[in-house]
Amino acid sequence: MAKTAGRVGVFVRGVIEELKQVTWPTREELLGSALVVFVGVALLGAFIGTCDVLLSQAARALLR
Repeated sequence: MAKTAGRVGVFVRGVIEELKQVTWPTREELLGSALVVFVGVALLGAFIGTCDVLLSQAARALLR
């Protein structure tokens, strides 16, 4: 058990050292990226919803 705890400690120290080297985005960069993601998701959702409606209507018309 002590061997495992020692390895976990080494791992956590390594993670902390790596996180110190990360270049974190500024607030403006983060908000800009989030906006791009939200707009992209909204557009993709609208596209998929439109395709769903059109294909549903086409299938309904064919099955009549």
